[in-house]
Amino acid sequence: MLGRGAAGGCGRLVWAASRALSLSHSRGTVVVERWWQVPLSKEGQQPRLHPRRHRIYRLVEDTKHLPKKEMELILTQAVEGLGKRGDVVSVKKFLGRNKLLPQGLAVYASPENRKMFEEEKNLHQEGKLEMLQTQSGEKTIKFLKSCRLEVGMKNNVKWELSNEIVARHFLKNLRVFVPPHALKLPEEPITRWGEYWCDVTVNGLETVRVPMSVVKFLRPKTKRYKHWLAQQQAQLAAHTEEFL
Repeated sequence: MLGRGAAGGCGRLVWAASRALSLSHSRGTVVVERWWQVPLSKEGQQPRLHPRRHRIYRLVEDTKHLPKKEMELILTQAVEGLGKRGDVVSVKKFLGRNKLLPQGLAVYASPENRKMFEEEKNLHQEGKLEMLQTQSGEKTIKFLKSCRLEVGMKNNVKWELSNEIVARHFLKNLRVFVPPHALKLPEEPITRWGEYWCDVTVNGLETVRVPMSVVKFLRPKTKRYKHWLAQQQAQLAAHTEEFL
């Protein structure tokens, strides 16, 4: 039920469909105000409301139908096409909520975060602070140093390895998201199977060289794959017997 305080006057009333224990702001807010002004009442007494007149409201604002605004974020590391660490960017909400925030590439542009990155920027300009790796970045570097990436390529088509292909295999095989622009492959094009390497730059600060094996792609759980696996195991057993 909509009502007003004892102070009287023509105030604005706000109704919002709130959700219990929700950390996000409520959506579909409607702002209304009384059409007829309520007369002031004496101190300590309730205002006298007309049974019909003072229940008529005019619409002031309906946020549900307003144009969708962009989300303002602060980048925690360099993102291609957006900016570098500490830059305040405005992006579409689906990009911020589905990519930048979950992957730790950005944080909300709150007053506290703005102040922290502004202080960091000032210290960099004064030469009193070097770029520091984030905690998640240090864990990623430690993990990559112990990894070997396997990239499966087909043999019935002509191919050349690219940053995008390697990035997909990082996510598929090692469960590590690596942006294509953070990868560096050997200058000579890779068009054959063999042993290679790729450099991964984490947060634009430290580079890790990851060994990379480019092998023939075989579909798992097929007769051909099982036959190939049996051959590999037989060859390994034969080589083991020779050295015994």
